[in-house]
Amino acid sequence: MSGERQRPESTGHSVLDGPVPRLDTDALLDDPGTRIIVCCGSGGVGKTTTAAALGVRAAERGRRVVVLTIDPARRLAQSMGIASLDNIPRRVEGLSAGDAGDTGDTGAAGEAGGTGGTGAGASGELHAMMLDMKRTFDEIVEAHADPERARAILANPFYQSLSAGFAGTQEYMAMEKLGQLRARDEWDLIIVDTPPSRSALDFLDAPKRLGSFLDGKFIRVLMAPAKVGGRAGMKFLNAGMSVMTGTLSKLVGGQLLRDVQTFVAAMDTMFGGFRTRADATYRLLQAPGTAFLVVAAPEQDALREAAYFVERLAAEKMPLAGLVLNRVHGSGADRISAERALAAAEQLEAENESENLENGRIADAAGGQADPTGTVPGDAPPADSPAAPDTAEDGASGEPATARPAADTVDGPTADQLAARLLRLHAERMRTLAREQRTRERFTAVHPDVPVTEVAALPGDVHDLAGLRAIGEQLAGQPAAA
Repeated sequence: MSGERQRPESTGHSVLDGPVPRLDTDALLDDPGTRIIVCCGSGGVGKTTTAAALGVRAAERGRRVVVLTIDPARRLAQSMGIASLDNIPRRVEGLSAGDAGDTGDTGAAGEAGGTGGTGAGASGELHAMMLDMKRTFDEIVEAHADPERARAILANPFYQSLSAGFAGTQEYMAMEKLGQLRARDEWDLIIVDTPPSRSALDFLDAPKRLGSFLDGKFIRVLMAPAKVGGRAGMKFLNAGMSVMTGTLSKLVGGQLLRDVQTFVAAMDTMFGGFRTRADATYRLLQAPGTAFLVVAAPEQDALREAAYFVERLAAEKMPLAGLVLNRVHGSGADRISAERALAAAEQLEAENESENLENGRIADAAGGQADPTGTVPGDAPPADSPAAPDTAEDGASGEPATARPAADTVDGPTADQLAARLLRLHAERMRTLAREQRTRERFTAVHPDVPVTEVAALPGDVHDLAGLRAIGEQLAGQPAAA
């Protein structure tokens, strides 16, 4: 540890108590010009839950919403009461359109007339889906190739491997699916839960990577025989590239090389379409109707990643709406600092130890030593001592007396011990709050203009619509329920 003295850890106040602008998520959801919201961030920070909560709140404020999740954890289906999610949008039941509370004087959600949004009283809908990247790839092939060529592509072994797990395929297909949903114009708000990825904005980079792959020298070489045609093409390839193909055959196998060549020949007319659609979706993400929300936890690594996201979005000219700071800890007793709590705990423990010494039967025995039986002279011997009688006469009744344990032998901690333990827990919580506060302040010092909203840490996972509503209320700036 450094010798620098740390600031007092008594603060449990939110970073939003300062000059940092507050993110108004209700205004974002109610704005009919907002057509796409993209939740991005590093893995494990709550993007899926945030996307689902925003979807529920937007639908209950009158929007027609579809939530596209690309998170393989499948928590979204459970929280929305859907048996399973797939590549087809599924209607979420159990919503109360127009019943989401606002942040004004109407109070909690559910009060009559308290919607405050543009959809008040309107009939909102919520659909949810999970990206199936292989099925999305199949749909593209079926839509842009004639039936015979589509069957050949879908049956090609190289295509099956590419569509199921090629690097970047998931992110690219997410872009494709987003473009499809937007083109259908069936929903007035699309919320995207981006893939969990350590390498930041793979969601944005995938189209460029796929374009580079399709335009690469390797693909052009493999396309050459098909362009020349038939046996002449194969003779051309064998004559001009015999060394390379021989090496490739040894490395990947002759059958795989033939599968790749067949795939490239069948896909030749579609390559340009991939790039065109990817570019169109990329421009859609830069359009004014799109809003990016960076989701992070109040931890050093997560906020460092969030800072990178913010900077990268700015560089790509993507519209950033703000930061969602998830799983923020708080305390209702933040006036008691960690130092005061620890001092009080130590005092209680010292008093308890002193009391135990006084009442712990530390007494002089005949030889000046403590009696090993733990008894004071004159006391009855312990019940399990050989000197103890089987029964004792209780006065004149002649009935055996019931053995009663001494007060200091009762199992379990005393009230003072419990209080000391609670004080130590409180001290640890205050240290956590102080650490989170310092981490948030570092982010806001570098990015003071980024609006922020906070969601309190919950004791358990969100598993139903009620939990998602509660998260939505916090996203809108309403305090967590006690």
